[in-house]
Amino acid sequence: MNTEKILNPPSGYLTLIVFLLLLGVTGYCIVNQNFITAVVVGFINFLLVLPGLIIVNPNESKVLVLFGKYVGTVKQDGFFWVNPFTTKKKVSLKAFNLNGQQLKVNDKHGNPIEIAAVIVWRIKDTAKALFAVENYLQYVNIQSEAAVRHLANSFAYDNMDDEHEQITLSNGAEQVSLLLEKELNERLEPAGIEVLEARISHLAYAPEIAHTMLQRQQASAIISARRLIVEGAVGMVEMALQKLSDKNIVELDEERKAAMVSNLLVVLCGDKAVNPIVNTGTLYH
Repeated sequence: MNTEKILNPPSGYLTLIVFLLLLGVTGYCIVNQNFITAVVVGFINFLLVLPGLIIVNPNESKVLVLFGKYVGTVKQDGFFWVNPFTTKKKVSLKAFNLNGQQLKVNDKHGNPIEIAAVIVWRIKDTAKALFAVENYLQYVNIQSEAAVRHLANSFAYDNMDDEHEQITLSNGAEQVSLLLEKELNERLEPAGIEVLEARISHLAYAPEIAHTMLQRQQASAIISARRLIVEGAVGMVEMALQKLSDKNIVELDEERKAAMVSNLLVVLCGDKAVNPIVNTGTLYH
């Protein structure tokens, strides 16, 4: 496999001066009707001198191929002269944005989800990009889609199915992005492509289960909230009983304690305001 070779060709300004001088000689020979010399000089000028002049713009490169053999790559921007018989292929070194399409895949637990990613990449090795793959743009698109699908299959959408999940697609954005970037660099390295950044741009449940999953999330949130309320209420009831006992405010038997606990839990755990009732009798009448 060809690996990139950096070329530093001579400046093209001196060659341009030579071209202009030979052009003047050609004109002088034509004026003096020395047509043979004019043809020879013109042939040399337009076949050997002029075709070798190249311009390399910033963040671009020229890959040189001579008779089917890779010669090297000019990455330095400027005006140069190279072998006139080489084929010069322009390759951009700028960063590209790939806004991936939304893919419908199954997560780790088999739930259908929609996922898409934004990938920033650039060509690092021009020789691999041109000669190792048929079309590096198409190669990036296909491998990026494969990497996103593999990522979605490897992790759960959230941790409601398994509370011990360390990384999920919805909660572990930074870790998931790093793993996606690493996998893309491994997949695109044979084509000389470097991934600068990879981020999940769209993540949602598929439409056919989105409503059901929303209800499940709401139920889970309600259960979590209720659990927290009950834990707090039990702590407050325990503190109230302890305070009453420590200060000897009132002596409560087990039945009265149970009634008090029941009333306090109703007040503390209820989702509506309670109405006070004045009991003028006793617990036993």
